[in-house]
Order: sequence, then structure tokens, then C-alpha cells
Amino acid sequence: MALKYRAKKNLGQNFLIDDLIIQKILDAIRPKDNDIIVEIGPGQGAITVPIAHSNAIIHAIEIDRDLIPMLQKKLMPFPKIKLHNQNALNFKISDLGNNLRIIGNLPYNISTPLLFNLMGYRECIYDSHVMIQKEVASRLTAIPGNKNFGRLTVMFGTYMKTKHLFDVTNTSFDPTPKVTSSFLNIRPKLNSEITVKNEYHLSRIVKQAFSQRRKTLRNSLKGLVSDKMMENINIRPTKRAEEIPIFKWSELANYSEKNDYE
Repeated sequence: MALKYRAKKNLGQNFLIDDLIIQKILDAIRPKDNDIIVEIGPGQGAITVPIAHSNAIIHAIEIDRDLIPMLQKKLMPFPKIKLHNQNALNFKISDLGNNLRIIGNLPYNISTPLLFNLMGYRECIYDSHVMIQKEVASRLTAIPGNKNFGRLTVMFGTYMKTKHLFDVTNTSFDPTPKVTSSFLNIRPKLNSEITVKNEYHLSRIVKQAFSQRRKTLRNSLKGLVSDKMMENINIRPTKRAEEIPIFKWSELANYSEKNDYE
């Protein structure tokens, strides 16, 4: 399928062109009448147009102003779609309501900042279905002891539930990227499932531990969390950061915040 529009490398544009994958995405999302859907990067409307037939309310956020005329023409028959020519990283999606459903083929170069941005809006999000680089997806879904288990795994996993749905080969896009993609379902955790009290303190501990991930916790967290603090909540100081499950990081943050360094 030849494109009339030349993708912009600086915007990380890789347009989905595989009809079978598009149908799999629609089957996963299952949009309903009057769902409020926020699409990040509609591109040429490959997902936007078929979702519009569900009679959902769609807010499509597209940074590339050169794509807007094409999108406006394609989406003209659908009055429930609103185009926003803005940067998704700066867009305040909470202004659009609650129980939002996020969808998007996220640009590889900003996928991680976008994911953290969505995490910050979790109070108004019902669910998300996103396409990202498989390497990043592997970090989101990694288990303790795996080399992909890291800072992103812990911080994102503290607040969000991520489910891998399927992989997408590079030939499903134009231009063809060098990497495989993964399609994920992400849901915010209930407040009752989130045990950490201070997100900043958790972030500080996790960042320090994983910035020196080859060291034991005793050494990587020296001056921030003592051996005794770790031992008091059944974390062995001789372990490395990647060996500690997500929920234990919340315990460590809570305990170390309310107790003096020993």
C-alpha cells in the first residue's frame, strides 16, 4: 500500500497498514456507543475511522499539522470526533471527562514519557490499549529476576496493570520500523490496591537502586535505606534490585519514610 504522505522520522511516525492487525485491535478494544475514546496519534485514521462506526465519542490528538487536513476529510462524516492538533505530552486529558478509554500507536521515541503521562492521569482513565516497541513492553511486563525488570517495571506496575495481548511484526507498518511492536491492555489499579504512601519517595529509592543495578541493595541504597530497615520488612540487603517484587518496593518506601535511618 503506497502512502501519499511521507512519514516524518523526527515524529517517530510508522503508520499501521495491516487490515488483519487493525481488526485484531478493534476486537480487543470493543468500542461501544458513547464511550469516550482518546486516541494518541491517529496518523492517517487507520484505527480512528473504524472506531468511529461504533458511535463512540472520539478525541484524536495529532501533533503533525500536515496530517490534519487529511484527517478532517476522512472524519467529516462522524460528528462525534474532535481533532486536537496538539502534543499529547502536553495535553490535559482530564479535561475530557472520566472513564476515558485511551488508544494509540505510540511513537517509539516518546513511548515511555507518554506511558508515565498516562499514569499521572489514572484517576480519569478506565483503560488503555496501546502499541509500543516490544522491548519497552517487555520491561512493563517483566517479572523479578528477569533482566528486563527495572525502574519502569516497578514504578508503572505500582499503579497500573499491564496485559500483553499480541505482537505485531514490522511489516505491518509503513515505513517499516526495525523493531517488533507489542499491543497491550493497561488498566489503572484500584486505590485499594495501591499501598505506597509517597510516590516521590518511592521514585527516589527505585531510581537509586536501579541506577546501580549490579550492586547489592546494601551498596546501592547506602545512605538512603539501611540494612536494618530492609531486614525489618524481610528484604535481604544482599539481594539486587531486579530480584525484589513490585509490592516490596512500596513496603520499603513506606517503612523507610516513617523510620529514621539506622
